[in-house]
Amino acid sequence: MELDPVTGLPEVRPGDDIAELVAERADLEAGDVLTVASTIVSKAEGRTADLEEYPVSGRAQEIADRIAEIAGEEKDPRFAQAVLDESAELLIDAPFLLAETRFGHICPNAGIDRSNVPDHDILLLPRKPSESAERIRAGLEERGVEDVAVVVTDTCGRPFRHGQTGVAIGWAGMPASRDWRGEADRDGHELGVTVQSVVDELAAAANLVTGEGAGGVPAVAVRDWAFGDHEGSDELFRAVEDDLVREALREWKFDG
Repeated sequence: MELDPVTGLPEVRPGDDIAELVAERADLEAGDVLTVASTIVSKAEGRTADLEEYPVSGRAQEIADRIAEIAGEEKDPRFAQAVLDESAELLIDAPFLLAETRFGHICPNAGIDRSNVPDHDILLLPRKPSESAERIRAGLEERGVEDVAVVVTDTCGRPFRHGQTGVAIGWAGMPASRDWRGEADRDGHELGVTVQSVVDELAAAANLVTGEGAGGVPAVAVRDWAFGDHEGSDELFRAVEDDLVREALREWKFDG
């Protein structure tokens, strides 16, 4: 498998065509997977905002005051309001905000970013990242680049581990997971539960070459990777009724 960063991309502005920007700079082939950082997808879709746009509700003020008390420093209730507005559900409200976005991804602060946002205060995640991926894929096809899957990526932490890794929040042109259930291991034992989240693994692999901070590259072409002869699934985000961790978090309160 090869991972080739798409270099030379300009600062993306609202209305920019990501498919066009990438097609001009990358020699994509059928079967490739293009990973695109949600940062530039959001910028192209005009998902920047200023905190003054968020009138503070009583709930947002309460959250900001509580976290400020825990952290020992002032917190902006307008940011808490932005998180509430971008969330389908707030799972933890102290000592940090853990939210489910409106498209099903669970992450701190509903994925709102305060870095690399020139001229604005915050950057919101794309509203519907899989639709964003499909638009990029269609744009590539219009330019003669066919049969390229697209994965929209973000970085976030994971329970029980330090550090962040790349994850997929949207995809098009390929299943999210490949299903090994019913296949045999090397000893002939039938696999009963293994479903491999390939879009997350591709996002994490791409994140090794995109980098972080000022030197980051927001798009990577993945080549010589094959899904294989497996059943596929688009069930990346666990259903609420099957999520035991979410159920436990709903009952948990921070006592610090």
